[in-house]
Amino acid sequence: MANRITRPIPNTLTCLNLFSGCIACVMAFEADYHLALLFIIFSAVFDFFDGMMARLLNAHSPIGKDLDSLADDVSFGVAPSLVVFSLFKEMYYPASMEFIAPYMPYVAFLISVFSALRLAKFNNDTRQTSSFIGLPVPANALFWASLVAGMHPILISENFNPVYLSVLVGLFSWLLVSEIPMFSLKFKNLSWTDNKTSFIFLIVCIPLLILFKTGGFAAVIIWYVILSLLTGKRG
Repeated sequence: MANRITRPIPNTLTCLNLFSGCIACVMAFEADYHLALLFIIFSAVFDFFDGMMARLLNAHSPIGKDLDSLADDVSFGVAPSLVVFSLFKEMYYPASMEFIAPYMPYVAFLISVFSALRLAKFNNDTRQTSSFIGLPVPANALFWASLVAGMHPILISENFNPVYLSVLVGLFSWLLVSEIPMFSLKFKNLSWTDNKTSFIFLIVCIPLLILFKTGGFAAVIIWYVILSLLTGKRG
């Protein structure tokens, strides 16, 4: 049982997740996409360790569960939405789209809405104890922050139509709440047979991160979705 000293540790980590997510939101508003990505990564790290510590210390609580979802929707829902919102504001709009240019940035907030739906679904879906159904919200947030930070010059060029970005927002919003089984990186042991999908994923991640640098996380998330579709595994 957790004592008075250890009991607050998981919730403290969750609060650090939220704090980092709030800073990521500010960086997104200022169009500092590299720092927004950095603080979303910090949030993902804190999110990973708060669950781990809750299990290790047996410090689960209803408040902790609710706090975790609230923090995640800010860090992995609102923050990437603001990144994409700021990007929309910078994009080149052809003359034929000037009449909708002031309104298109608000498409970005579909990411926040569907992230909240994904989190609510996860909290009430007993099928997702050891794997996922639909794209996890931290993965979605890393995709958007990495894509914008790593490919910013291309995304704001005359060759990239804002409609393409809108379609991509719609696609990833759907992936969040889809019924597609996606594997988890939780290793039960170090056996290749038991963890073949996870090992293959990690091996391919290394060259992707080296090749695409800042945009590497976006490439990794695309690879994660593709591998999940190919394997059809929930573990």
